Amino acid sequence: MPGFELFGAEERKEVNDVLETGILMRYGFDGPRQGIWKAKELEQAITEVFGCGYAQLTANGTAALTTAMAALGIGAGDEVIMPGFTFVASFEAVLSVGAVPVLVDIDETLTLKPSAVRAAITPKTKCVMPVHMCGSMADLDALKQICDEHQLILLEDACQSIGGAYKGKSLGTIGHAGTFSFDFVKTITCAEGGVVMTNSEEVYRKSDGYTDHGHDHLGVDRGADLHPFIGYNYRISELHAAVGLAQIRKLGTFLGLQKKNNKALRAYLEQIPEVSFRVVPEGGDDSCSFISWFLPTEALTKAVVAEMKEQGILAGNFYWFVNNWHYISKWDHLKNATTLNALSDVQKAALLKLRETDFSASDAIMSRCISTAISLVWTDEQIRDKGEKMVAVIKKVLQANS
Repeated sequence: MPGFELFGAEERKEVNDVLETGILMRYGFDGPRQGIWKAKELEQAITEVFGCGYAQLTANGTAALTTAMAALGIGAGDEVIMPGFTFVASFEAVLSVGAVPVLVDIDETLTLKPSAVRAAITPKTKCVMPVHMCGSMADLDALKQICDEHQLILLEDACQSIGGAYKGKSLGTIGHAGTFSFDFVKTITCAEGGVVMTNSEEVYRKSDGYTDHGHDHLGVDRGADLHPFIGYNYRISELHAAVGLAQIRKLGTFLGLQKKNNKALRAYLEQIPEVSFRVVPEGGDDSCSFISWFLPTEALTKAVVAEMKEQGILAGNFYWFVNNWHYISKWDHLKNATTLNALSDVQKAALLKLRETDFSASDAIMSRCISTAISLVWTDEQIRDKGEKMVAVIKKVLQANS
């Protein structure tokens, strides 16, 4: 899955270009940087590779989500519908702009259930934010229809799905805006970084200023810039952009290896009739960074997880249902509205309400789901060994419970 598995001379060359100039900041210092503009190059590459009109790099994926929401006009009291299975950054970004995260059930796509989205819409709803978890996507046609009917913003949190596509379009480029994360374990990495992608010049212009203290970047130097609005420091550095520039040029290689290894390992799991797999919407192209698979019951799933742990083969297999970072059942800090700074009364009330919200439909899915991360550097022998051991564990548990 992660691009860091294949670091090499390409990344060192791009970083050394920056180090030789000594200009690590993405803006200004035009003379000393000797024509080296890695962030600009990476933004251009992103538009070309993923097919969006504009790209604005940020310091990380969380900053990208926050920036996108601000640029889209999402703010105080606005409700953002999102899935209960995601990474904590998704709701952190919503809270950071003063908006209200409204968490709803998922289906077996492992992201937003369209009927749950419809049921959650109120006069305060401003945005629907699918989170394309573990490499694959929501039913985007259904969600777009809902957004069109209710005049809502569609914002794609595509941070975990770099390289995935839906009906020929890259994930993250289909809604009003979309985001990627380029952190250390993403398909391509900057070590830390993110990007807002959009086809709207206005959203791009606002994102550009918002990430750099509101600078309009229209002056001949930074001192001549005007500040049409308040922004923040969400800039990426040239060093981080340099790493990403090398990585994006290798994306085709990464995806090819990922899909090959995913297919080979999945073939072992497909031998077991009791194992089923996440639903990829019609027209969807999974990036194959994970195999997400289900067992018939929660009890069997927990038994398989326990047996894999006992045999020392649990590494790389994620049981999200009890994971502290990714599923609402463990987000006590969210449900108790535990923050260092005071929340608005509206935000706090919405978070406390989550303690009584029924997520049994999602629990029934997540309690049976295991996601297996796909490595880019597995050998055929390693895949065979992993597949055979996983199959043996599953069969042992099934036989013991038959």
